[in-house]
Amino acid sequence: MSKGKSHVVALAGNPNAGKSSIFNALTGSRQHVGNWPGKTVERKEGEFACCGMDIRLVDLPGTYSLAAYSPEEVIARDFIVNGGVDAVVNVTDATNLERNLYLTVQVLETGVPTVLVLNMADALAKEGIRIDDDALSQLLGNIPVLRTVASKGVGLEELKKTIYRQLVEPAPAEHHFSVDYGRDVEREIASLEEIVRQNPELAGSNPRWLAIKLLEGEADIVRRVASKLGENGALMAQVQKSQGRLRSLFHDDPDIIMADRRYGCVHGIALQVWRRRSHNRLTFSDQLDRVVAHRLLGLPIFFIALYILFELVVNVSAPYLDWMSSLFAGPFTRWILLVLNALHAPAWMTSLMIDGVLAGVGGVLSFVPGLAVLYFFLALLEDSGYMARAAFVMDKFMSFLGLHGKSFIPMILGFGCNVPAVYATRTLENRRDRLLTALLIPFMSCSARLPVYVIFALAFFAAQAGTVIWGLYALGVLMAVVTSFLFNRLLFNKVEKSAFLLELPPYRLPTARSLWLHTWEHLGEFIRRAGTVIALVSVILWFMLNLPLGVQNTRDSWFGEASAGIAVVLKPLGFGDWQAAGALTSGFIAKEVVVSTMSQVYAGEGNDHQYAELLKQGWRDDLDTIVIGFGRATIESGKRLLELVPGVHLERNANENATDTPLQIALQGAFTPAAALAFLVFVLLYVPCVATLSAIRQEFGSRWMLFSTGYQMTVAWIMAFITYHVAVFWH
Repeated sequence: MSKGKSHVVALAGNPNAGKSSIFNALTGSRQHVGNWPGKTVERKEGEFACCGMDIRLVDLPGTYSLAAYSPEEVIARDFIVNGGVDAVVNVTDATNLERNLYLTVQVLETGVPTVLVLNMADALAKEGIRIDDDALSQLLGNIPVLRTVASKGVGLEELKKTIYRQLVEPAPAEHHFSVDYGRDVEREIASLEEIVRQNPELAGSNPRWLAIKLLEGEADIVRRVASKLGENGALMAQVQKSQGRLRSLFHDDPDIIMADRRYGCVHGIALQVWRRRSHNRLTFSDQLDRVVAHRLLGLPIFFIALYILFELVVNVSAPYLDWMSSLFAGPFTRWILLVLNALHAPAWMTSLMIDGVLAGVGGVLSFVPGLAVLYFFLALLEDSGYMARAAFVMDKFMSFLGLHGKSFIPMILGFGCNVPAVYATRTLENRRDRLLTALLIPFMSCSARLPVYVIFALAFFAAQAGTVIWGLYALGVLMAVVTSFLFNRLLFNKVEKSAFLLELPPYRLPTARSLWLHTWEHLGEFIRRAGTVIALVSVILWFMLNLPLGVQNTRDSWFGEASAGIAVVLKPLGFGDWQAAGALTSGFIAKEVVVSTMSQVYAGEGNDHQYAELLKQGWRDDLDTIVIGFGRATIESGKRLLELVPGVHLERNANENATDTPLQIALQGAFTPAAALAFLVFVLLYVPCVATLSAIRQEFGSRWMLFSTGYQMTVAWIMAFITYHVAVFWH
């Protein structure tokens, strides 16, 4: 093999086996994320070099097998067989070897050169487990077997070298592993294999693997082969005869028979190479699960964890929000003014850049610290293994909704972003569960709504800001409960519910690198949206606020006129001005745009006096705002973090209290507290962003997308109406 060529290596493994950690460690920053062609499942690729060879690493979706039961399994199977793969790195959880080996033997059956990685090797001694690596290699056809601790970087250099050797000198064909399916099944496989070899249309396929798949009756493989053969039906006729003979012999379907033999093979291998010292001592995971997965304690613990999250996002990160706002209102604005003045830019260009782009983008980017905390905390819950426990604990509650605990994972993902959460419903077994879960996901407050919550909560309910935001998240969950209750009785009452099966991975201490990568992946996407979608919307909005030419009052602008027409519908909710209506309308594009729109229509109109005052400031003022301001924010944030400990209360000086931003001051003049609360409820419940609706349409069709839109708008209006009038009456 030439060293100048880039070779393709697939990374396969069970969920929670540490595959992502190995991918991140090998590829580092050289990663690319997208979707598989024609699919909505995430595709990750990266590159690394070893011994002068460029290697492209493709991270396959986590699967337990290569059967065609889910989109992830089909993608993994097809890429290994048809994706031009030079080798497969199969990552296994060494502490659960037997379960992981089922995928291993299926990968080996494809005939692609394979490296077996026993990950989490450090946990073997702690759990009293011994594995005979040499015996395991021999039983699997003498494939390379090595141990790693991906979270600590142990064994990764050896893994690179092993991959290189496997690419340069793959094992001879006679060493390839195969499962012995027994005399009767093997006879049918051999007859099909012979016909496959005789058909030139199937050249390039692994004859034995294809014969096995046809005998198992995997529908998509059968369709592809039938379409290639056309009039030549000898192979398909033989498939039917072979399946019939096996059914008559075993009184069961061939795929069940062969899966049993495969499990038997795996169990036999595990018995020979895997040993655990007998003891009655509970593992650390078992002991912890007695508390966090307890049927009575589990739910309160989960809700306490969520409450702590909201306190961190709102109160602890609030000083950084104030600091970021001061940067955009001070140094960043001054620097842009200096550049524009140096270029002798006209007044309209200055207004566009300051009142349009900077006000819109800056209004959103100010919330980056809070979102960083949110994404970090969600990554911590997932990487530690607690997220699966939350789904387990919620199973009984979810069954009340007509779902099961597995549906809870896409819904939890919805707190980050509704779009991947909708796509994550593909992990559910039947369409009824997928559709119902997708209709509930938009009630989960995505991170894009969080800036709206924070800006209003701090402006109107500063002392109880965390409680208000926690209440909004809880209200979203409550509305999902009510919606599920209604839909189960009106739309899905005749559909059978599926059973719940969820693996509980052992608890692990997440690595700093893993948490950083997961946090930055989501935060980077948010920042990119601010630099593209929100910047574009801000520019369009500025023009609409300043057209027709010569308009003096923004209410008379194109945007003001259009928004005023919509505001009529919102008057009974307490916030029927054109600015609020316009912000909600723009939020249809992305919920972050609600804040950027408000930054322009409420607080974005600059004037020559303000510009002149900023230009009088010097670089020392900028340095004070950036450096000293950051230090003050850090000290204040640290104090608030300590106050989360029960019984701890630190004295503060008056100047330590957070100051309202220009947007918050403007909102306080435009909204009453009751109207502000109703507005927050409306933002929580009204139609999700266009990307989420597009995902629903792509997965379930236009009819369900329109149904979701109409239902959420109706629910949002009713709940905001009730909230406003109850708040007015209560006050």
